[in-house]
Amino acid sequence: MQAVILAAGRGTRMGPITETMPKPMVPVADRPLVAHVADAAAAAGADELILIVGYRGDRIRSYFGSEHAGVPIRYAEQPDQLGTADALNAAADLLDDDFAVMNGDSLYRAEDISRLFSAVPQVGAARVEDPSGYGVLITNDGTVTAVREKPDDPASDLINAGAYTFPEAAIRLLDVPESERGERELTDVLDRLIERDELTPVTFEGWMDVGRPWELLEANERRLPGAADGVTIPDGGAVVTADRDRATGTGDARQAPEIHPSAVLRGDVVVHPGASIGPGTVIEGPTLVRSGSSVGPNALVRGASLIGEDVHIGHGVEIENSVVMPGATVGHLSYVGDSVLGRDVNLGAGTNVSNLRHDGECVSLTVNGTRVSTERRTFGVVLGPGVKTGIHRGSIRA
Repeated sequence: MQAVILAAGRGTRMGPITETMPKPMVPVADRPLVAHVADAAAAAGADELILIVGYRGDRIRSYFGSEHAGVPIRYAEQPDQLGTADALNAAADLLDDDFAVMNGDSLYRAEDISRLFSAVPQVGAARVEDPSGYGVLITNDGTVTAVREKPDDPASDLINAGAYTFPEAAIRLLDVPESERGERELTDVLDRLIERDELTPVTFEGWMDVGRPWELLEANERRLPGAADGVTIPDGGAVVTADRDRATGTGDARQAPEIHPSAVLRGDVVVHPGASIGPGTVIEGPTLVRSGSSVGPNALVRGASLIGEDVHIGHGVEIENSVVMPGATVGHLSYVGDSVLGRDVNLGAGTNVSNLRHDGECVSLTVNGTRVSTERRTFGVVLGPGVKTGIHRGSIRA
């Protein structure tokens, strides 16, 4: 089955991280988010991947090339992001049989996608506590009878998880009119399929929408440390793996990581070749330290933390439950908790992130001009690429 992966959007809700990268390329453990989608499709039996690219699509083409996990890849361009149906229409000339469609900014389990691929037409579904922000699926006797987009009063907690199988005939159903949001949406294509066929929901257990910065933290919490086949350090605390990222070209995949004898590694910790862990440093997993990075001396990294390529974590720094993207520097005697630091961020010595509300309420963040609850009592900052702070910055917060 051909699997179309929608990866053309910028992802404004993830801003400012997406100023320099498309949202599908944000890092989740040891690979971009969209690579997890491609992994799930390949493991489920896709015989070809078609990637729809648009905003900074060169980043996606460069990462994947012509194949992924042994599955050939072709690309289609969506120059203007005019909706999911418009994106799929960009690939119409490449489709020649029944096919699947998957969002490039969600996490899926291969087992769920295998069940989705087993029949046509089907729609991936998930149960959520607050369905009002999604397309809600109305069902009767095990089939979908309607889809209600972001209803004020949802009739169900079963929502559209952004994954589908379509018959080849669906290619001729893509000329849907613009929605109230000014987009041509796959929801309207589903309505047409419901009129013609029985659309079956397949409930996913491991699905997650990754649209906002705190959801990027949760995605990493789910997928870290990202260990492959490796060698266990004698104390059982660290796994050393070959760098599987073909796109970065950083470091030497043959170069073993440097882990000082006095460093303490506990839990699930992965240190890639070319990284160094300084004396007195403590790392409590799940944590992944990627090639070219240095941590310490006397640093503490704990919780679900991703230290990207060529990151420098200085003396006496504490990193807690955070994503630190490639090229970033956190100067000595700093604290970063529950935060997302973009590429090449540079925090001066003594910078501290405020990440805890003492009134017991959840932290809120402004997304596209609207204040939104993160549903997390601890959340720090989101710093875009190249942001710098001075020394002894004091406290910064969302």
